[in-house]
Amino acid sequence: MIKIIHQTFCLWLLIFLTACGDPTPQLERLPDDAVILAFGDSLTYGTGANKEESYPSVLENTINRKIINAGVPGELSMQGLKRLPKLLEKYQPGLMILCHGGNDILRKENLAEAETNIREMIALAKNKNIPVILLGVPKPGLFLSSAKLYANIAESTNVIFMPNLIADVLSDASMKSDSVHPNKAGYREMAFTIANALQDAGAL
Repeated sequence: MIKIIHQTFCLWLLIFLTACGDPTPQLERLPDDAVILAFGDSLTYGTGANKEESYPSVLENTINRKIINAGVPGELSMQGLKRLPKLLEKYQPGLMILCHGGNDILRKENLAEAETNIREMIALAKNKNIPVILLGVPKPGLFLSSAKLYANIAESTNVIFMPNLIADVLSDASMKSDSVHPNKAGYREMAFTIANALQDAGAL
């Protein structure tokens, strides 16, 4: 009887440890001269704050790596997909931080198509051995959380996924400039949280 109890305990312990394992993909350390491409729309550009207060600018100063702010306000994911290849070729980044699809959501575009476009952006980067961090964008509403398409993408592409960073920022009135954009404090929070994620993933 004691042996059976012991075996059962060991089985449950193994299941618990497996469940508690860190699912976050690990990254290779970014060299000091590495370039990071921050690709997206107005959330990347920094709408709602000064350009030097955007999350890419704050992150650059925080981690001492060159970051290209490739955010275009108002851009749809289809337009972003067309724009991305030239930027990957030009900058050959060591990492891409991807935050796109917000305008598709706001304009009620076909989200299945937006999901496909974002998947193809990730594929373009991975085909060049460029790891990706994906930021989830929330749907407008009283209680904000990342739109489901981002979890679908992250689950099958094995990218580092930050589902509710933007939702958490926009849920705090002190960190947003309007209903869909952070302010200076919000972008700063984004930058510091991404820096911590990079640290945890081994990139810094």
